[in-house]
Amino acid sequence: MTAAEYAAQHNLPRVGARPALGSYLKQAWERRDFALELARARLKSGNERNRLGMLWVVIQPTMNAVMYGFIFGILQTSKPADFPVYVVIGVFLFEFFSASVGQGAKAITGNGSLVQSLAFPRITLPFAAVLQQFLALMPVLGVMFVFCMLLGTMPKLSWLLIIPLLAIYSVFNFGIALICARLTVHLRDFTQIIPIIIRVLFFTSGVLFGIERVTKAIPAAEPLFAFHPIYQTLQIARGVIMDGAVYSSSAWIVVSGWALVLLVSGIFFFWSAEEQYGRVN
Repeated sequence: MTAAEYAAQHNLPRVGARPALGSYLKQAWERRDFALELARARLKSGNERNRLGMLWVVIQPTMNAVMYGFIFGILQTSKPADFPVYVVIGVFLFEFFSASVGQGAKAITGNGSLVQSLAFPRITLPFAAVLQQFLALMPVLGVMFVFCMLLGTMPKLSWLLIIPLLAIYSVFNFGIALICARLTVHLRDFTQIIPIIIRVLFFTSGVLFGIERVTKAIPAAEPLFAFHPIYQTLQIARGVIMDGAVYSSSAWIVVSGWALVLLVSGIFFFWSAEEQYGRVN
C-alpha cells in the first residue's frame, strides 16, 4: 500500500493542500485581524529608523508632487486648469497604486520564512501589503485636501465621493497585486519589470498632464483612454475635488468594472497556485 492510499484509507488530509475556493476565502477572512496587524507593523517598522519616522509617509509624496509640479510647470506651455491642484491629486493617488503593486508583488517572495513556517491562506500577504498602503494613504489624503484648500479649491459636498472612489480603487489595486504576487513567484525577474511598467503608466495616465499630448502623438490611442482605469480614476477624483473639473459619469462604470474583473480573476489566479507558495526559496 502506498502512502497516498494509506492516507486516503484513514482520511488523512495532505499537508499544505489547497482548499476549495470558498473555504479558502473563508479562512482568509477569519485572519483579517492578522492582516491588519501585519500591515500596521510593516507601516511602522518601515520608517522607525528614520529621525522623522512616520512623517515620511506624508513627506515623500509631498516632495514628489512639488518636484513634478515645479519641473513640468516650467516645461509645459499649456497647463490644465488649476495645475498645482491637478498635480497634487494625480501624484498622491498614483503613489497609492504604485506602492500597492510594488509591495504586493513581493508579498510572497519577500516573506519566504513566514510562508514556509506557518499554515495560513497566502492571499493574506498581498492583502496586508495593499492594506498597508491604504493606511499610509489616510494621512496623505488629509494633506492633499489641505493643499487643495491652500491652492484655492474650497471644500464641497462632492468631496465625500472620494470615499467610494478609494474603495473601488483599493479593490483594483488588490486585484493587480494578487496577479503580480503569483507572477513574481514563478518569474523573479518580474520585479525588475514592474518599475518600468509603473513608470510607463505614470506618464500615460494623466498624472501630470492631460491626455491630449498622448493622443496628439498617437491619435489611435484616444478611444483607449475611455477604458483606462487609472486615468478614469484620476479624472473622477479631480472632478469631485477641483472647481470646474468634470468627469464622465461612465467613468464610475469603467473603474468599477475593472476593479471587479481584476478582483475575481486575481483571486482565482492566485488561489490556483496556493500549493506552490510554500516552496518559495
